[in-house]
Amino acid sequence: MRAAVAGLLLGGAVLLAAYYVYLPLPGTVSEPWRLMLLDAAFRAAQQTCKLVHYLGLSHHLRVLNFVIGSFDKLNFRSSEHVKITDTLFDGVEVRVYEPLAQEEERLKRSVVYIHGGGWAVSSARGSVYNNLCLVMAESLDAVVVSIEYRLIPEVHFPVPFNDVFRATKHFMLPDVLAQYSVDPNRIAISGDSAGGNLAAAVCQEMSQEENVTNRFKLQALIYPVLQAFDFNTPSYQQNEITAVLSRSRMVQFWLEYFNGNSSFAPSMIINNHTALDVTEASPFRELVDWTFLLPSRFRKSYKPVVHKVGTAEIIRDIPELLDVRASPLLAEKAVLHVQPKTYILTCEIDVLRDEGLMYAKRLEKAGVEVTVDHFEDCFHGCMIFTLWPTLFSAGLRTRDSYIKWLNENL
Repeated sequence: MRAAVAGLLLGGAVLLAAYYVYLPLPGTVSEPWRLMLLDAAFRAAQQTCKLVHYLGLSHHLRVLNFVIGSFDKLNFRSSEHVKITDTLFDGVEVRVYEPLAQEEERLKRSVVYIHGGGWAVSSARGSVYNNLCLVMAESLDAVVVSIEYRLIPEVHFPVPFNDVFRATKHFMLPDVLAQYSVDPNRIAISGDSAGGNLAAAVCQEMSQEENVTNRFKLQALIYPVLQAFDFNTPSYQQNEITAVLSRSRMVQFWLEYFNGNSSFAPSMIINNHTALDVTEASPFRELVDWTFLLPSRFRKSYKPVVHKVGTAEIIRDIPELLDVRASPLLAEKAVLHVQPKTYILTCEIDVLRDEGLMYAKRLEKAGVEVTVDHFEDCFHGCMIFTLWPTLFSAGLRTRDSYIKWLNENL
């Protein structure tokens, strides 16, 4: 009898676990069960952190960053071929990776890298980004500068943008480039997800600075966050509930970034914040018109979600939603025209897919040479998952493709 009861309890526990882990994914996704387990672990961590927040013990993002940071220390590595230095650039913490010189007189190319994590989690010093930057420095024989910008909830927009801009502008000074033996004509700026957002925004800002001596040769954006105007693009609708980054989670990241009222989230999810009666949004509407900017194979049969009457108070309370430093896709054509040669990596299983594709189209229309590297079977965030126990073939393939493009173009 006891054995039967124990068997029933065990069976029930297994069913509950399977129900929690299972997530419907497209048939094209690589390693689906591994991805489901990763997503389940991430959701469990988020829900635990929210419980801690609810109990008033600490902010949920602060706890989540601690949890991810603790896990992220499992596979920290160094290299005998690369010197790693933690320092300050104009008061901003950075980690610099310098390949040990074989030819003392030769100037090296360089990449300024900005990590992702919803402006809230991860670190330039964590194992996943440390490993990525080491691989980049070794593979490209390049000086890599990884910026440790401050995170929410300790700070909010525009502080992360300002941190990255200050550190980048300092690095681009002629005497600093000389100190690190960097060729001023062979510098790229790059980042993934929220880091791609900051990279694109800083690249736009640097291109308009009159007193900047050196400019970027390239920008490389990995599944970047580029707009908070439309949360019903085809990729948002298609991947509304998917692994790693759902639509509701992305909206919450935006609200946390701006220190906005979380009660606005349901209205933003259905685009009430940019309804036709929200006059502040009108000048930007055509800049995110995916019916024109996306190829038909991505538009599929999805329809735009545009309301005649919305919630105008959202934009009035959070005008940063339309700030081009937060949403680089909203930049004017004249700004896009002076952007450098661009690489944009997108993944099919990603709510952010379409904004990367729209940015590529707008850059092309402005006269910029763009390479779109699209992966049908990959998911948001995959490029950093190249270490045990979160090793994905998708991570290795996207990372190798990205580094190959940098190697051929920088």
